[in-house]
Amino acid sequence: MKRISLVILLSAATLAACAGDKDPQAVQAQTPKELPADVRSIEAVVKPTAAPGAAPEAAPGATAIENRLSATGEFVSPARSEVSPKIQGRVAAVYVDDGARVTRGQKLFSIESQSFRLDVQRAEADLSRARSAMSEAERDFQRKRELREKNSIPQATFDRSQAAFEQARAAYDGARSVLGIARQRLADSTVPSPITGVVAERRVDVGEFLGDGGVAYVVLQTAPLKLRFQVPEKYLARIRPGQSVTAQVDPYPGERFEGRIKTVGGVIDPETRTLFAEAEFANRDGRLRPGLFARVEANLN
Repeated sequence: MKRISLVILLSAATLAACAGDKDPQAVQAQTPKELPADVRSIEAVVKPTAAPGAAPEAAPGATAIENRLSATGEFVSPARSEVSPKIQGRVAAVYVDDGARVTRGQKLFSIESQSFRLDVQRAEADLSRARSAMSEAERDFQRKRELREKNSIPQATFDRSQAAFEQARAAYDGARSVLGIARQRLADSTVPSPITGVVAERRVDVGEFLGDGGVAYVVLQTAPLKLRFQVPEKYLARIRPGQSVTAQVDPYPGERFEGRIKTVGGVIDPETRTLFAEAEFANRDGRLRPGLFARVEANLN
């Protein structure tokens, strides 16, 4: 027993001597205190171990920059035309109804035009008489001028012939103007669409009298068509006119319509922290309509 006790004491002394050669702080740092058993499970939850290969956390205040903008917007018409007749009268016929697609120059409705046709016929007859009178006065003036050059007639006779010719010519010009006005009124009795688009409202019926300022149709332009959407302020420096965008709408699932940004608003809404942008779509086939909601995507690279 004494021999065993002596060996144990010598081993303990040797270990103590080795530990004395090391820095106490280093030993303390290399050998952390073991936590109690009831705390070890809590430590595993509070300080989770990072997964291998995980990206380092971003520095405070860092913001990821996205290269693609996604937004929602609404198609709007760039032009709205309230169509009124240039002349008063009773509606004789209507040619298109609400929702119809129309092209520029296509007939929308017409005003009763019988009286305008009679005015044209009367003006044509007056012009014919004025033309004959002017031709006769011109021939007389030419004869009088030749005679005056030979001193065969007095100056007063020549002057009267010249004045008669000038009056006849003025009467002819006046008759021609009257005929032009009559023909224009007849043409104005048929009212065309001023733009290519879609009929938003038809406000007249056959037999209805239209006076000055009476709106008969409301036509919205559809080609080209504008798409207006809101852009978060963080994209202010990255979105600009000329950039291409694509739009998707529910009536045509899976299809993408191409457009280009035309306008970027210069004022930021203080409530939403956004600014508006407008893109233009050719819409030559007329499938897109004002009021459609669309999902917009733009590449900001």
